[in-house]
Amino acid sequence: MRWSIVMKPFFNVSADAFQKMAGERYGYQADMDQTWRSFQPVAQTLVDAFYFTLDDSRFGPLVARLEAVDSDLRGIAYEGAGMGLMLLDSLFPWKHRLQRFIAGPGAAYSSLVAIGAGLVLPRVPKHPLKFINQFDPLLRWFVIDGYGFYEGFFNAQRTIERQYISDRLSGYAARAFDQGLGRSLWFATGANVERISAAIATFPAIRQPDLWSGIGLACAYAAGVVDRAAIESLQEIAGDNSAHMAVGVAIAATFRQHAGASASHTELACRVIWNRPLADVNQLAMAAQAELPADTIHLPAYEVWRQRIMTAFRTTPVTVMADHYREVMA
Repeated sequence: MRWSIVMKPFFNVSADAFQKMAGERYGYQADMDQTWRSFQPVAQTLVDAFYFTLDDSRFGPLVARLEAVDSDLRGIAYEGAGMGLMLLDSLFPWKHRLQRFIAGPGAAYSSLVAIGAGLVLPRVPKHPLKFINQFDPLLRWFVIDGYGFYEGFFNAQRTIERQYISDRLSGYAARAFDQGLGRSLWFATGANVERISAAIATFPAIRQPDLWSGIGLACAYAAGVVDRAAIESLQEIAGDNSAHMAVGVAIAATFRQHAGASASHTELACRVIWNRPLADVNQLAMAAQAELPADTIHLPAYEVWRQRIMTAFRTTPVTVMADHYREVMA
């Protein structure tokens, strides 16, 4: 059965819809049109992978199609696969496709598959906190990150303008939600520094660090704009929250290194924000995972990991001169 055809009336997702919704929110902006030409392959890859996963979720053919995607966009394709597998599992829960995929052929992209599952979570009859308990202590929060992205982009009036968080999200889940919400702002604003800053400034100060972390992850992983000056401006505007932005960049570096596929925009973000190459940022982030404690009610292992990354950003001495980086990136 062609599940993509069956589900389209209920999940009418298209690459064009992303740009249209961003345009409706901010009106016509010449810079946004230009940026969305860069974003369009990201949106198209996500949507295509979602629909072809619905039509054929057998791991062999699915992985073959995902691996055929260009390395810069392959992680986005796996994210779309996570969406499709999540939806299929909500229809046929006894098949456990999502968990089997993460434990098997999707392991190198497990975090992105989890984010993709989170993009579908608001649309299926599952309680988010109960659902994420089946994931390991790090992956579960990427699911909620995806949930936040979906709500931020597709329900912006409620979550951005009214700054609403579902009462189904409590404790640390509200923070992971904001990390995804921040990622959505990167796309919705067309990666425009002024629009990003203005949107985040409307939120209470306690929510802004996680929003800036989401901006860092989106900037480093999805890009759309590979502009040193823009990244430097974002870091400056973030101010005290620049360390949280750096955490997002570092997590993006782990996504790239785990999959064995670098990207020029991730490299650039690492060099601008951390003043280090991607490989070094990944090494610092992975070292921070060593001997993580068990989750507690108030402090999950995921947040301990993030705090360790932030400490590394604030305290690790720069070992390579900035002039060398400028020469490399010239």
